[in-house]
Amino acid sequence: MGHLTHDEFFTKLADVFTTRRTKAHGAVFLTQKRLSHNTNQQPTPSDPSSADPLADLHPAQPLPLLVRATNGKGKADRAAKVKLSTVVEPDALEGFYARYAEVCKAGMTALKPRDRTKRKAKAKKRKGGAGAGAGAAAVAAAA
Repeated sequence: MGHLTHDEFFTKLADVFTTRRTKAHGAVFLTQKRLSHNTNQQPTPSDPSSADPLADLHPAQPLPLLVRATNGKGKADRAAKVKLSTVVEPDALEGFYARYAEVCKAGMTALKPRDRTKRKAKAKKRKGGAGAGAGAAAVAAAA
């Protein structure tokens, strides 16, 4: 399975968001990491004991980025699992992120805000109950 072009990646990512929206549930996992599988580009130290253990944090030239997306289907729905990936070169990163943000924002329009009324009511009840109990104990001790 090869990497998609940027246009193919964005088209299929938009499709993943829309299918998730039509089924009224589901998750879309987006990950990104530095692509450093080709180690022959970077010089290796001749003496490993004197090498800086964090030398790969500051490469001589910028490394490409691997961006992945999946629809989060697990073992039960393995056939329905969608895996997308693309490689972004450092010079195309800014334009890629602009379009990536647009696609992600468009896909998140159907999200509902989390219902926090139950949690707020429970916290208010707990706060009111603890304060009243402590005040009653102080009055009883003073008498």
